[in-house]
Amino acid sequence: MSLVFLHAHDCSEPHADAVWGVAWTTADTTISISADGSVKQWSAATGQPHPPNASFPPQHTLGLVSLSVAPDAQRAIYNSLEGRTSLWDLTTGDIAAKYESYVRTSDDSEPSWSVSLNPTGETYASCGGSGNVFIRSAQTANFGERLSTLSSGRHKFGMYCIHSPDGRRVAMSSETGQIFIFDIESGSLSATYTSHAMSVRSLAWSPDSSLLLSASDDKRLVLHDVRSSPGGTVAAFTGHASWVLSADISPDGRLGLSGSADKTIKVWDIAARAAVSTIQDTVVVKTEWFDGGEVQGAVRKKMVLSFVPQVYCVGKARRREAPALAFLYTCYYFGRRRSFM
Repeated sequence: MSLVFLHAHDCSEPHADAVWGVAWTTADTTISISADGSVKQWSAATGQPHPPNASFPPQHTLGLVSLSVAPDAQRAIYNSLEGRTSLWDLTTGDIAAKYESYVRTSDDSEPSWSVSLNPTGETYASCGGSGNVFIRSAQTANFGERLSTLSSGRHKFGMYCIHSPDGRRVAMSSETGQIFIFDIESGSLSATYTSHAMSVRSLAWSPDSSLLLSASDDKRLVLHDVRSSPGGTVAAFTGHASWVLSADISPDGRLGLSGSADKTIKVWDIAARAAVSTIQDTVVVKTEWFDGGEVQGAVRKKMVLSFVPQVYCVGKARRREAPALAFLYTCYYFGRRRSFM
């Protein structure tokens, strides 16, 4: 697989500490959250704050650990170490609402750790210490209000939760390596996977919501078919030498992407069940694919966001007959500025 280095832009106002999450938006920007408590939005074309002279939300006292962006790029939610979830209006730059999940309002209340916006934008999911998923309102007037509880039947820490692209399901991973799939409409637990022996830190859905890719401290990625009976493991991907911290599936469903504590990023051919490229860097915390979309016929932008504590944003337009894919990643320490396609 050809990985072509593209031009890099140094950001003028980088984070002061490690970046713990990054995300593309459909508005041609990237968003990053940091251990320094700040969240920032960047132009993917220039690497500078977006919009120019933007005033970002006030820096939080503690680090930010989870980020989810709406498909229409109008809003994003992010969560802090102690469980404060903020709704950020990306069109105005204002914090539209906050929810302090650490304030105990009932016996089963708990601080949120991971959050995920439903693609509809009406609700979001959160998980944490109880091992349950809470469906909450994402509306400004009653932001954070609990609408339902999806019980896993286990009392293990919820490491990560994410909605399926069709908004019908939500997946949650645990500290013990289990993965739970919930049907949101019925509120039922539809599948439990025990594919990993250690914590699962990241999950990713295929574009058609049929496959789920998991990344674990057991150094493996596992692909599950959620349409099959419980336990429907499709394939396991091995090759990392340490914890796999992040995973994603490309917009066309052909390729997987993973970042690891072994200081590598791997691109996987899902059909061949094999790694087709390995990129050396530093400890890779987050990886994410991006399909740049068509711009004036066959022109497509390809961009990558890295690194930590400084954030770099890179991009370049090229004319191609068959548009390529791009991905972004962030590392725990400084690294070389690269983008690939």
